[in-house]
Amino acid sequence: MTRTAELMDYAEVIERFDPVMGLEVHVELNTNTKMFCGCPTTFGGEPNTQVCPTCLGMPGSLPVVNGKGVESAIRIGLALNCRIAEWCRFARKNYFYPDQPKNFQTSQYDEPIAFEGYLDVTLDDGEIVRVEIERAHMEEDTGKSLHMGGATGRIHGADYSLLDYNRAGVPLIEIVTKPITGAGERAPEVARAYVSALRDLLRALDVSDVRMDQGSLRCDANLSLMAKDATEFGTRTETKNVNSLRSVERAVRYEMCRHGAVLASGGTITQETRHFQEADGTTSPGRTKETAEDYRYFPEPDLVPIAPGRDWVEQLRGTLPEMPAERRKRIQDEWSLTDEELRDLFNAGAVELVEATVLAGATAAEARSWWVNFLAQEANSRDTELTALAITAAQVATVIGLVNAKELTNKLAREVVRGVLDGEGEPAQVIEKRGLKVVSDDSALIAAVDEALAAQPDVAEKIRGGKVQAAGAIVGAVMKSTNGQADAKRVRELIVERVGA
Repeated sequence: MTRTAELMDYAEVIERFDPVMGLEVHVELNTNTKMFCGCPTTFGGEPNTQVCPTCLGMPGSLPVVNGKGVESAIRIGLALNCRIAEWCRFARKNYFYPDQPKNFQTSQYDEPIAFEGYLDVTLDDGEIVRVEIERAHMEEDTGKSLHMGGATGRIHGADYSLLDYNRAGVPLIEIVTKPITGAGERAPEVARAYVSALRDLLRALDVSDVRMDQGSLRCDANLSLMAKDATEFGTRTETKNVNSLRSVERAVRYEMCRHGAVLASGGTITQETRHFQEADGTTSPGRTKETAEDYRYFPEPDLVPIAPGRDWVEQLRGTLPEMPAERRKRIQDEWSLTDEELRDLFNAGAVELVEATVLAGATAAEARSWWVNFLAQEANSRDTELTALAITAAQVATVIGLVNAKELTNKLAREVVRGVLDGEGEPAQVIEKRGLKVVSDDSALIAAVDEALAAQPDVAEKIRGGKVQAAGAIVGAVMKSTNGQADAKRVRELIVERVGA
């Protein structure tokens, strides 16, 4: 593992070098079956139960192209402003894959289905960076190697390895950028923002669940450095299968500092793949990186070429949803959000939840406040995604409505929501079980107020003397005696009435 001592200070890297990035994002499509056979693609199945002779590479088995996979590839290409090929074909990419039983990957090489596109990416301060897309091509995923007995889960130090071929043959789209230059010190931020924007786009297209934690969206980050007076790109390294937005940013930054230290010491960069270490944000060497010639690409003889008709392509263009950038602008205008509020909303992954809550009857401000603040905190404390919380938008809207009707205080409403999250039923059932309804009977509130005033005569006297702000102590006592079920505003009014202030 590379030691921290071998890193150059980031500011010095920026002063002496220009970073050049290339990002390759692999997207698992959400088709029901694999790319070239009828096996299911469900995540998490028992090992080697979702396989057949075709995806196991048995002699005599023949592939058939998944039509939905081709359709999804074209829709992705259109959304990325790409040109769609009028004719393209698959190729065999050859090298030893321990987790691909055919020992080649069916992919595309010099004839991708989509090419020459772009994606405009918005950085945190609002600056827009255009990332040029080289290509988006179809291929299949490999299986999964499980290295057993070691401390790290990697092959080094393992006692033996197991192979699960369930993932072998799952449809993939690989989206490859052109070299990204000119980002300077913001290169890591640009990398993260690009992958984030791409994830949002793919989610909007509904072609993938884009779960980075499950590997359905993975980024290979290529990085090289150029001296300020250089005219050619430096030697690149490729950090493989980075599986979170934060890790993409960290991996690019780390490699910039590592490259800088190597070059400054007179060394040379080895063209290789590298593994990102989540624990400490470092990278470690993988294998020496092959060139295209090493893969011995040749056209796949068992699959016919694909020639998407122009009418079909235009029909698919008509199915494209509102693009994320357009949606952000519409939401910001409709909900009167500041740039910061909009960013927080999207960063929390709460847009769809807020929209659904508004449709269920809440205002945008109320829905946003509940999801981005309280419910986001609950998701964090329960170590789950916001979208995975056991509460619906309709239930949240119901709780908001009860607060507006003064049947719940905000404090009680939070207890009701916690009850729903804990599986205690609908909001009404939680209120009934926990006895959380607001005490609205004035006679009960007056009794509680009189008791609190009697217990604090000095405070009562201050209120009579005109120091109405002192009523806060009495309000607190009443809220405590009613287990937080009193309407604080009504309690304050009754206090003022009872002391004659």
